[in-house]
Amino acid sequence: MRLWALCLVLPIVILGATGIYFVSANWPYRYRTIEPLLQEVFASQVKIGHYHRIYFPHPGFMATEITLSRNSAPDLPPLGSARSLTVQGTWLDLLLLRKRVRMVDITGLHIVIPPFGSPANHEDFPAGSSADFGGPTAVVEQLRIHESSLDLMRANGSRYSFPIRQLVIRNLQKGQALAYAVDMQNAKPTGHILSAGRFGPLNPKNLGATPLSGSFTFSRVNLRGIGNIVGMLSSTGHFNGTLAAFEADAVSETPDFAVGNGKPTPFATSVHCGINGLNGDVILHGVDAKTGATTIHVEGGIVGSPKVVNVEMSVAGGRMQDLLRPLIHDKVPIAGALWLHSHAQLDPARNGSKFLHRLRVDGTFDAPAERLTDQATEQKLSAFSQRAQGIKPPKLDPSSAGQASNPSADVVSSFKGQAKIRDGVLSTQRITLQMPGVGVDLNGAFNLRNSIVDLTGNLRMQSDISHTTTGLKSALMKPLIPFFKRNKAGAVIPIAVTGGPGGYKVTQNIGHRK
Repeated sequence: MRLWALCLVLPIVILGATGIYFVSANWPYRYRTIEPLLQEVFASQVKIGHYHRIYFPHPGFMATEITLSRNSAPDLPPLGSARSLTVQGTWLDLLLLRKRVRMVDITGLHIVIPPFGSPANHEDFPAGSSADFGGPTAVVEQLRIHESSLDLMRANGSRYSFPIRQLVIRNLQKGQALAYAVDMQNAKPTGHILSAGRFGPLNPKNLGATPLSGSFTFSRVNLRGIGNIVGMLSSTGHFNGTLAAFEADAVSETPDFAVGNGKPTPFATSVHCGINGLNGDVILHGVDAKTGATTIHVEGGIVGSPKVVNVEMSVAGGRMQDLLRPLIHDKVPIAGALWLHSHAQLDPARNGSKFLHRLRVDGTFDAPAERLTDQATEQKLSAFSQRAQGIKPPKLDPSSAGQASNPSADVVSSFKGQAKIRDGVLSTQRITLQMPGVGVDLNGAFNLRNSIVDLTGNLRMQSDISHTTTGLKSALMKPLIPFFKRNKAGAVIPIAVTGGPGGYKVTQNIGHRK
């Protein structure tokens, strides 16, 4: 009986011992075995503070206190670190001797990239170092990175930090395309990024030729991080191409867009652009931003280091009030149709410079049917237009001051010229205004920060100067008629347009102030 039991147990013991020996001899998770794999995954030299094996439920190991150094510059400060790293396989892969890793899980990864163009960056990422990123020879079915961050250092010592809630990469292997999904925060402007897609196969000798595609959402984007712009943006989009040249399409909504203290205004935008993922340059093939009944079409680019925005903007049949509303806190002073073409340049933010200080615009505009939005001023202008034609205007009821005037009595004027914006001030060398009985040439400035206007020029009338006023003032002006007549064609009067919100006024500039 004992011999029978021994015969039964002995093969089991021998088989178990053989299996243990087989597993031990072929255990793929020894430190000396796994270290080259980790270096391939991270494209860096890897140092581990503590390490221990895991057998159940999955074979593998766990490591803590990990530091990462560039292969080409091991003596420089660490490129990054991680709190913990877990590598898991499967018993079936182990028994079949398959070079496959089920999962690599990393917690608390922190990568620091020196400033672009700095000596440290060149030493960390010398020419040709992209060959280090070929990927591991053994397939990693899933790489998970969470509770991590990426810091891009700036030349002034500050940094852009990108918190990474979770990054999942599937099918990580040299020469193969991988799939990814990321949940992270953007640094500036702050916002939440969700993206999924495919990347690769990686081309180490020509990193820019690496294919990529995917989709994204960028939500809760606080535009306060961009100069003097205000608003909360949300966008969705997709992209496809190569790392050095991929095309992206996106749509966005900003319900409260404003510049400085301007009035929050809804903006909807669609974008078609080309992007260089190696240097961040963006070529805008077409951007259409809609606010109210006005669409602004933009083409151009955001290129260079630091980035400079150069764009061509056009508006066809838009409305003046739609464009002014996000720039002006109070009621916009004029309204009506608008045609516009301009070139705009936005310089990089340096030393805390605000948006309007960095913005430069040169353009032409044509507003063929403008009117003042302040009804009291509009009534006065209507009466003035009628007098300029030699028509006696009806008397205004003082109790109706500030109330809506009869629309048929509103003055419709044409307004066109050339203008530029520098340091938050819109200025012009020539603006022409035409309305019944009156023509005006103006030059001067409109301050976009405080809505103060200061324009001077000449007013040309069909009638004589006495028609600019009424009553006793009109009688007193009659002796001056010869001084203002030009070629028997009516009066030419120097004028000034001045004031601010709630107090814009047109006065005679007898002293010819310029």
